[in-house]
Amino acid sequence: MSPEMLTLFMFGGLMIGLFMGHPLAFVLGGTAVLAAWLGPGPRILGTIINNIYGNAMDNYVLVAIPLFILMARFLNDSGVTERMFDAMRLLLARLNGGLALTVVVVSVLLAATTGIVGASIAVMGMIALVPMLKYGYNKELSSGVIMASGCLGILIPPSIMLILMASYSPVSVGALFAGALIPGLLLGAMYALYVLVICYIKPSFGPPVPLEERADTTTGELLLMLAKFVVPPMGLILGVLGALFTGIATATEASAIGVTLAFVLFLIFGDRSLRTCYRTLIEASKTTTMVMLVLVGATAFTGVFSRGGGMQVIHDLVMAMPGGTTGALILMLFLVFILGMFLDWTGIVLLSFPIMLPIVENMGVDLLWFVVMVAVVLQTSFLTPPFGYALFYLKGVAPRGVETVDLYKAVIPFCALIALACLLLAAFPRLITGLPSLILGY
Repeated sequence: MSPEMLTLFMFGGLMIGLFMGHPLAFVLGGTAVLAAWLGPGPRILGTIINNIYGNAMDNYVLVAIPLFILMARFLNDSGVTERMFDAMRLLLARLNGGLALTVVVVSVLLAATTGIVGASIAVMGMIALVPMLKYGYNKELSSGVIMASGCLGILIPPSIMLILMASYSPVSVGALFAGALIPGLLLGAMYALYVLVICYIKPSFGPPVPLEERADTTTGELLLMLAKFVVPPMGLILGVLGALFTGIATATEASAIGVTLAFVLFLIFGDRSLRTCYRTLIEASKTTTMVMLVLVGATAFTGVFSRGGGMQVIHDLVMAMPGGTTGALILMLFLVFILGMFLDWTGIVLLSFPIMLPIVENMGVDLLWFVVMVAVVLQTSFLTPPFGYALFYLKGVAPRGVETVDLYKAVIPFCALIALACLLLAAFPRLITGLPSLILGY
C-alpha cells in the first residue's frame, strides 16, 4: 500500500470507528494493527510494542498525571467548590450579570486547582445553571458561560493536558505551565468582559440578585466566607505553581505537593468518610486508566503511520500550502480545530504532535509558542458539535427546558472569543513566551 493510500485508510478508519461509537483508545489501536498488515507489514508490530513500553510508558513526567487527577478528585469531593460559588455570588450580587461573572471567576479558580473539564462543568451546571435561570438569565448566556469557562481546566496550569504535551515535545513542563498561564487568564478575562458588555447592553440577559437576598449576609460574614472558601484553593494554586516555577520541585514532585494540599482541604471541608475516600480513589483510577489507554493506542497509531510513510505525506501537504510558514501554521491549527469536532484532546495531542512538531521545528518556529497555541485552539474541542464533550456534560445535568439546540447556540460567541484570542496571541507572541523567559530564562 502506498503512503498516500495508507494515510487515507488510517484516518478514514479512525473516523468510521468513532462514528460507530467505539472507544477512542481501541479505535486507534485497532486501526494501527490493520494498517500494519496492509502497509509496512506485521513485523513492525514488535517494534511498536517496544516503543510503547520503552518510550511512551517509561516516561517519568507522566507520573504527574495520576497525581494531578487525584488532586482534582479530592478537591471536587471536598465540597469547597459549592461554598466558593456561594461566596463569590454574594460578592458580585449587585452587578448585572453577576451570577455569570461568578461562574467565570470560580471556573478559573477550579481550572487552576482541578483541571478536569467534566468535573468543572458538571459542578457548575448543577450549582449555577438553575439559579441563573431562576433569576431570569438568558438561557444561551447561562449555558455558554458554564461550558466555555469550564473548559479552561485544560489550559490554565497545573493542567493534565500540558503535562502530556510536554512529554511529547521538547518543551519542559515548567515552560509550558508558564507559557499557558497568561493565555488562560486572557480567555477568562475575555469571557468576563463579554458577560459584562452583553448584560450592560441587554440588562434582561443577567439581572442582579435581589437585594433582600444579599441583605441577609453582612459584610463581615461575606469576608469570612471569602477567607474560608476562596483563600485555601488559592493557596493550593500558589503552592503547586510556586514550587514548580521557583525550581524547588519538578512537575511530578509539584503534583505530589498538590495532592497533599488537596487531601488536607478534603479533611477540612469534606465528610472524611472512608466511603468517600474509596470513591475518590476509584474515580481517579478510572480517569487515569482512560488517559493511559489512549496513550497506548495513539503511540501504536502514530508508530505505524510514521513507518508507513504517512509523516512524509503530511509534511509535503503542509509545506505545499500557499503563504509559506504562515500558511502552514494556519493549516495545522485549522486541522487541530477540525479534529476537535471528532476527537477529545488526548487523541488530538497524541496524534498531531509526532506529525506537526518536527515540521514546526524545521520551519524555525518557537515550539513553546506553537504548543500553547494548540492548547488554546483545543478549547474548542469541547465546544464544537457533533462530539463536543462540554455539550454532553452540561446536557446531562441541565434542567428541563434547556435543549441541545440551545447549547449549540450558546457556544457560538465563545468560540468566536477563542478565535480572537488566537489572533491576539499570534500578533503578540510575547504573551506566551514572555513569562517563561522572565521566570525560567527560556
